[in-house]
Amino acid sequence: MSKLTDLKEFYSGKRVLVTGHTGFKGSWLSLMLKILGAEVYGYSLEAPTEPSLFGILGLKEQIHSEIGDIRDFEHLKSFFEEARPQVVLHLAAQPIVRTSYEFPRETYETNVMGTVNLLECIRNYNLSHEEKIISCLNVTTDKVYENNDLENHAFKEDEKLDGYDPYSNSKSCSELVTHSYKKSFFDLKDGKGTLISTARAGNVIGGGDFAKDRIIPDCVRDTVAGKMIHVRNPYSTRPYQHVLEPLYVYLLIAMKQVEKPELSDCYNVGPDDEDAITTGELADKFTAFWGDTAKWHTEAELNAPHEASFLKLDTTKLKEKFGWEPVWHVNDAVAQAVKWYRAWHDKEDMLLFTGNQIQEFLSE
Repeated sequence: MSKLTDLKEFYSGKRVLVTGHTGFKGSWLSLMLKILGAEVYGYSLEAPTEPSLFGILGLKEQIHSEIGDIRDFEHLKSFFEEARPQVVLHLAAQPIVRTSYEFPRETYETNVMGTVNLLECIRNYNLSHEEKIISCLNVTTDKVYENNDLENHAFKEDEKLDGYDPYSNSKSCSELVTHSYKKSFFDLKDGKGTLISTARAGNVIGGGDFAKDRIIPDCVRDTVAGKMIHVRNPYSTRPYQHVLEPLYVYLLIAMKQVEKPELSDCYNVGPDDEDAITTGELADKFTAFWGDTAKWHTEAELNAPHEASFLKLDTTKLKEKFGWEPVWHVNDAVAQAVKWYRAWHDKEDMLLFTGNQIQEFLSE
């Protein structure tokens, strides 16, 4: 059975609530769910960039889109009543490390209390409705671990949670909040209620990301503008993967834990070892696939805020529990991202193009 067929059997006709649906990952996920036949409800702030993937795809007309702040508990709670979700995928976050140094309080409010608000909405909904929310996934990050920059160390799920910067640390807190709610309120001794897992994904790349301080969007902006690409930390190693890799895993976990409640857990989501490469190597791949005059150089910043120089994930648990293997390795990921940005730059039909990339991925 193909990924596409398997997921369609579960998600077709289901009401799925996606927080953070206007963001990069949220937009891809919303379209993915539409292709699978789900009724998609999104709750998020306005799209964080201009242009945005959400706007380019015209998703406002494709799904039930509610503009709201994850910190606004009453608004979120009322939207649960409208959506009556069966599955909840929590992506809403302040996702940028460097932004978290500038706005630490807002980062913690969004990433920690936002998680509390979401889980409290699920708890309240289940208490007041006969039909329960059956599955929830909280998306965190690979940066939740205490990272001492040990070269070639791949983090496992049972290692200490203690992110360094406010973004990473707030996501560590989000993991702990989820674990507490799960034990306190969602212990399924009666076999009813909500299954909850967390997913710690590595760095994602793919078409439609226009955020600041991310390597591929920076490469695209500089190249399209005819400038030399500026790379801050060319020697930093990261587990790069195409955005569709973790999105498929999120859908897989949320589906499979309903079938087997014992799968409700925390999981690393990342590429194979050979795909954890330096930022400089990623820039090399981008310039090779883009061609023309794309070139990059190092532009390190004085007194730049701390960012880990080495990060790699051990995904053995995910592979053993779900029989999962990556589909697109790092070369494929960069190639597919470049294809998307070139198509966008050439003013192609991006809803059709993006949908075709999703279909291609799920068919492999």
